[in-house]
Amino acid sequence: MESLSENATAAATAAAEPVQPEPRYFNRELSWLAFNRRVLEEACNESHPLLERVRFLSISANNLDEFFMVRVAGLKAHQAIGVEEFSPEGMTVAQQLEAISSAADQLVTSQHEAWGTLQAALDEAGLHKVGDEPLDAAAEAWLDTHFREQIFPVLTPQAIDPAHPFPFIPNQGLSLIFELKKGRTGVRVLIMAPASLPRLIRIPGPEARYISLERLIWRRTDYLFPKYQILRGGAFRIIRDSDIEVEEEAEDLVRYFRTAIKRRRRGRVVRLELEPGMPDSLVQEVIDGLDAKNAIISETRGFLGMADLAMLVEEDRPDLKFPPFNPRFPERIREHGGDCFAAIKEKDILVHHPYESFEVVVEFIQQAAADPDVVAIKQTLYRAGKQSAIIRALIDAAEAGKSVTAVIELKARFDEEQNLVWAAALERAGVQVVYGFIDWKTHAKVSMVIRREEKGYRTYCHFGTGNYHPVTARIYTDLSYFTADAKLGRDVAKLFNYITGYLEPRNLKQLVISPANLRAELVRLVDAEIGAAKAGKPAAIWAKMNSLVDPIIIDKLYEASLAGVQIDLVIRGICCLRPGVPGMSENIYVKSIVGRFLEHARVWCFANGHELPHPAAKVYISSADWMPRNFDRRIEYMLPLDNPTVHAQLLDQVMVANLIDNEQSWRLNADGTYTRLQPSKGHEFNLHDYFMANPSLSGRGQALKKGRKVPKLRFHRGR
Repeated sequence: MESLSENATAAATAAAEPVQPEPRYFNRELSWLAFNRRVLEEACNESHPLLERVRFLSISANNLDEFFMVRVAGLKAHQAIGVEEFSPEGMTVAQQLEAISSAADQLVTSQHEAWGTLQAALDEAGLHKVGDEPLDAAAEAWLDTHFREQIFPVLTPQAIDPAHPFPFIPNQGLSLIFELKKGRTGVRVLIMAPASLPRLIRIPGPEARYISLERLIWRRTDYLFPKYQILRGGAFRIIRDSDIEVEEEAEDLVRYFRTAIKRRRRGRVVRLELEPGMPDSLVQEVIDGLDAKNAIISETRGFLGMADLAMLVEEDRPDLKFPPFNPRFPERIREHGGDCFAAIKEKDILVHHPYESFEVVVEFIQQAAADPDVVAIKQTLYRAGKQSAIIRALIDAAEAGKSVTAVIELKARFDEEQNLVWAAALERAGVQVVYGFIDWKTHAKVSMVIRREEKGYRTYCHFGTGNYHPVTARIYTDLSYFTADAKLGRDVAKLFNYITGYLEPRNLKQLVISPANLRAELVRLVDAEIGAAKAGKPAAIWAKMNSLVDPIIIDKLYEASLAGVQIDLVIRGICCLRPGVPGMSENIYVKSIVGRFLEHARVWCFANGHELPHPAAKVYISSADWMPRNFDRRIEYMLPLDNPTVHAQLLDQVMVANLIDNEQSWRLNADGTYTRLQPSKGHEFNLHDYFMANPSLSGRGQALKKGRKVPKLRFHRGR
């Protein structure tokens, strides 16, 4: 649970009975569910290609799984130990769980309705999902052979009786339970669907036909259970508590996480999904066997575990997918023969992913590894993926004799195991691996390269709003900033010393970090806008991030709104701020963008006494969202960008495009609902299409002056 605001803490102390939700905030968990509904709405968006709609459906299902694994599991744990606390808006743990259960059930119902619509459209497009209907002889023969040779040997039917206790079922495990009869003897048998087998099986033939693993098992029960009569049966799926809490007394963080990952696989069941029509007796058998009496139990209306529908998107049907897009490589670096250091030394560069290739970040590290003049590399790694060219480059650099330091965050949720693998590989190569703080996550995405040059050592830095992850870099919109600024290089060196040696940074010139003073600096900047508004000067704030939760910052924004500051927020996911409330937030406008790419960058702009956009405005990028965890329990950075070209790119291009998008945008209303913007004909604007078609100001270099101009964007508030 997030830490409470001072007001909420006082209310929790004073009140013995549950209080009604405060109107100042939206509930964090319900706001997240509203975000996931917007993701699901894209599965219903007929302007998207069909298989992309299936992808959105699978993403919404996977998101919901993770929500139950972590957020609901945390609330359930608090409920189990009798924690009495209120969320910032005044809800008890029990009230939150009740509201979550209702909203999640509605979301799941909508997911299955969407799947019904998509399944009909897929049939028309020649992609068929097979159920229990008869198939042609060739298909039946292939399925029979495939089942006997590829599936049957892997299955392990297990009787459930006093001699065979209910087996352990892993997280997200799909299983079938049957009640069988042979003569007068009855038996219950459970079959777990092995994770090693594909959930959807493609049947050879001129048209794409898929059958789910569980339906194929049902179709071959006569082979599985010869001479037995099947009385009844059904499929079910479970979600387990998958959060890892780090204990302060942990003496060895690596050993602790290796144990915790194993323990997580056996976490308590927090959600049980049932196939329709499963008999009550079998349902009770499952609940008792899983010790799931306190789990949230829901009966689905169709396909269990819709995250697995992502397999359909792999079908080779380019006509049913978004047109392929190849990211541009920054021309400024090409102008220097591909030499990253020469280009950065000449001028700062801001790269806008995924429109501009993540390869420039990889090449920055690879060139550092290969350059004989580079003496040291320091790098934070939060999520790096299973195939990482950056990890390989760091290993190469260490093996070449360079001093290499890698700060690996073991607490990166669901990447803990992979990060342990990378840590071991890096240490074997001679990299100095550091795991940061026990209580805080190192979430800042920073790398620094120290290079020997004619006038001494020069530090080159990279700051990212996203992870050093090759897969997400193709679908997340993020920013990469490269600079050789000496003052910033010294700041970054102090930041790394803080992480690796607990040496508290002093006299930072440009960098602002959490948990030291990032929230305080934001409050100071908002106060400056309040002061400008009271003095009759232009006052405005533009901010883009993933989540806005922190009550202190929300209250400060309310104060700014009352003072007349015009506030425009692009919050993709959770937003606990209630906009458009007279006497509190009438000058705050909030929108969410959900489209082809996942909006992930954090950009904050303050008018500084001018009308936005303006060259004198204060502009920042950051690794942090405005959440208590980012301010209080994570190492994050906030960086001012003053270079005129980079400043203009962020303010006049990135932020204006986000604010004027009207094809992928949803407005947050004062009652917590979201309304999709409906552009008038001839005034449509899609920011993803815009950036795919137009180069960035910073990365274009001299080519921008000689070639086609980037269209000028004009801001208007999305009222």
